[in-house]
Amino acid sequence: MTSLLQILAILKDQADSSADDFMINRIPVTDIQPSVFFGGEFVPVKAIAGEEIEVSATIFREGHDALGADVLLFDKDGIELSRTRMREHGHGSDRFSTWIRIPARGDFTYVIESFDDPFATWLHDSQIKIPADIDAELCCAIGLEIFEAKVAQDPAAKKLLSPAIKALGDRKLAPANRFSQGSTVEITEYFAANPLRRLQSRSHAIPVRADRDKALVGAWYEFFPRSEGATVDAKGVITSGTFKTAALRIPAVAAMGFDVLYLPPIHPIGKTFRKGKNNTLNPIESDPGVPWAIGGAAGGHDAINPELGTMADFEDFIAVARSHKIDIAMDLALQASPDHPWVASNPEWFTTRPDGSIAYAENPPKKYQDIYPINFDNDYQGILNEVLRVIRLWVSKGVLIFRVDNPHTKPVGFWQDVMSTMNAENPDVIFLAEAFTRPSMMHALGKAGFHQSYTYFTWRTNKAELTEYATEVSRHTSAFFRPNFWVNTPDILPFHLQSGNPAIFALRAVLASTLSPSWGMYAGYELFEHRRFKEGGEEYLDSEKYEIKVRDWAAAEKMQLTLAPFIAKLNEIRKGHSALARLRNLVFHQSDNDSIIAYSKREGNDLILVTVNLDSINAQETTVHWDMSALGLKDSRFKVRDLIDGAQYEWDPHSFVRLDPNRPVGKVAHIMVVDL
Repeated sequence: MTSLLQILAILKDQADSSADDFMINRIPVTDIQPSVFFGGEFVPVKAIAGEEIEVSATIFREGHDALGADVLLFDKDGIELSRTRMREHGHGSDRFSTWIRIPARGDFTYVIESFDDPFATWLHDSQIKIPADIDAELCCAIGLEIFEAKVAQDPAAKKLLSPAIKALGDRKLAPANRFSQGSTVEITEYFAANPLRRLQSRSHAIPVRADRDKALVGAWYEFFPRSEGATVDAKGVITSGTFKTAALRIPAVAAMGFDVLYLPPIHPIGKTFRKGKNNTLNPIESDPGVPWAIGGAAGGHDAINPELGTMADFEDFIAVARSHKIDIAMDLALQASPDHPWVASNPEWFTTRPDGSIAYAENPPKKYQDIYPINFDNDYQGILNEVLRVIRLWVSKGVLIFRVDNPHTKPVGFWQDVMSTMNAENPDVIFLAEAFTRPSMMHALGKAGFHQSYTYFTWRTNKAELTEYATEVSRHTSAFFRPNFWVNTPDILPFHLQSGNPAIFALRAVLASTLSPSWGMYAGYELFEHRRFKEGGEEYLDSEKYEIKVRDWAAAEKMQLTLAPFIAKLNEIRKGHSALARLRNLVFHQSDNDSIIAYSKREGNDLILVTVNLDSINAQETTVHWDMSALGLKDSRFKVRDLIDGAQYEWDPHSFVRLDPNRPVGKVAHIMVVDL
């Protein structure tokens, strides 16, 4: 007969084998989360160094014996880094979970190892059988075998377990006495932390990739270089800004706390079908054209628009940004104006219609006659090679972040090829998907390798919408989809901003900057720009896409007609609190008034509580019912300090909150740090 120790040795050898040999565990493990299956394989779960990830699975077995499970984390070389015990959510639920911390940047895998837990089975059975005098002696004998096997496995446990081993083997003692000595609090706690594992087997391996921090955390600001430093003379003639004048605006961007500066395309702009002011088809000579109509006599995606300066000027611009600890994000727009060099050199990269003309971009009823989309089906490898060449060129100039324009209008597989190639060459390069489209496509782009994406936050306004959507992106899709919450863009002037009420601008900035680790703002937001092109539309009047804007930043600051100081305070708060630099830790709490939303974020000892008045006109008050268990608080009363204005309060599980948007803009919200 094979002894228990021999069985344990055999099963240990099995457990040390490749995870691929155990697609279905001896004790089954199913529905493992997070995991991302895409294109016929598991692709990496998204993380950053130091981030905690909740791992969960459904784990069950035949019969009634107890089971357990651990999460094992391995580095890229297969070296085990950690083993973390999983706990069942509720007795009989079969759903187990735990949190694991990703220790560094790089590639990792985790597996779930399930096992039979003989001590837990013995403890449960003996508690029932011995008092009823059912197989009492047998229970003691089984316990003795388990304890001896555990000492053989872990000699350090001998001191703790020896008295119990002696008692369990002493037939002179009553079984109840012997059992009591084997089930002390110390012993049960020891076995809970160090179970005797049998029938061990491992699930398939789940890959995890920890990117650099900017892949998850960042404050983005967008401006058009041609508008920064632009001037207008007495006759109304506008002189374009350049990289040299735009560099003078960088200190102000840094002062607001932004650490990513995104530039629309900086390449030559085509003249054929050039658009005029407000998207007219009749431009005048001075109209600068749409930056996304890329390509002209001066070159294409690898060239600088001469009106902005030279390549050397751009390199100097990047150096200034770097000196202020700002990363430059470049627009990667895979399309061409009719004047782009590609149209002549590679006409097969575009779609030719039956009448011989090249198809221009359309999103009916919108027409973009100045832009030719790329057809990826005629020379896929040639296009891929050219795009990689362009990306590598700008990376060599110091650009490590790319905001990709309309990636959902290109094949998903193309992006997977681009991302995998660039990650292998330079994992510092980050790609943001500008994909305001269907959820299935947005999610697929994340799975294909995009580090971040634009989101529907721009249109989520009421409490229910915000709660549902923020829960979705922080919990349900966080394994493959990282959100970047933008309050506005050059293309989108949301309806709720069209009043120009400073309070709505302030509260939307609070929501974006505290709900998501990454958020973004397009220039002019701080000046409350809100004029719409037409009733019922979400486009700016005199959109900067079609013309150069001359803004008087100094006058706005002097007259205190700017939200910039408040934006600076929000970004200062973000940088000072690690809880706001995480995505998966968002928890919503009940409030009695639907005009006030309440949520929390915690990272270690950093606990942030946020309440926001969603009504930009009227004062609102409510009682917020904090989930103390979710907050990790034991005391019924706790001290908080408002990080916006420094006010201090003592709160309890049912806290009264009043927020008045008619007071200084900061009173649209509380951002509280809890005194732990």
